[in-house]
Amino acid sequence: MNQTTPLIWGWPRPIVARCLPIAIYFLFLAISPQLTKWLQLTAYQANWLYGAKVGSVLLALIWFAKDYGELRTDWLPTLQQWVLSIVVGVAVFVMWIHLDHGWMLMGEPAGYRPADTAGNLDWWLIVTRWVGAALIVPVMEELFWRSFLMRWLSQETFLSSSPSDPDAKAFLITAVLFGMEHQQWLAGILAGVAYGWLYRKTGRLLVPIVAHAVTNGVLGIWVVATGQWQFW
Repeated sequence: MNQTTPLIWGWPRPIVARCLPIAIYFLFLAISPQLTKWLQLTAYQANWLYGAKVGSVLLALIWFAKDYGELRTDWLPTLQQWVLSIVVGVAVFVMWIHLDHGWMLMGEPAGYRPADTAGNLDWWLIVTRWVGAALIVPVMEELFWRSFLMRWLSQETFLSSSPSDPDAKAFLITAVLFGMEHQQWLAGILAGVAYGWLYRKTGRLLVPIVAHAVTNGVLGIWVVATGQWQFW
């Protein structure tokens, strides 16, 4: 960053653009239990807080869209990179559903069962959850973890840092913190390694975004098909 970098609330705009969407997401996670009690929401109504959460994140991503130069059309993956991202995304999914033993978890899995007041599956809730997890969250997380944090840990002026610049320390710290964000911490760390490797190897942020989207999208389909709600 330099003296000409625009500021928002005293922070450089490029940092805010990559940190605010995920901050909104975590804020909703933190206040959802209190909102449920304060608004006296039923379990069904509380499920819709997820839609409010990812909807707010989407609005933030749209608002800062012009700040995401790493998502320009000239950074579109090649055919080989598309295939690589899909293969890695599926591999992470397979790993994810098998690394769920007790010592690999932080706390008891609460899960998310999108059911109406009668206990029947609500397909609007299912679609909302799937769209949020597969299409919005990967963009939000990869912009923060890979585009910002991994580069920033190596170089404060991260916008001038290429994806291959971050050293092993920055790479591993980012992967570990990414894993700690998830209840399945071990699976999360390995996923962070996979997505970070894709970013470094290809130099295109869209490649780990696609892989992340494939993982979450396939996981969502599998969860609904098998009823393994603890993975949601």
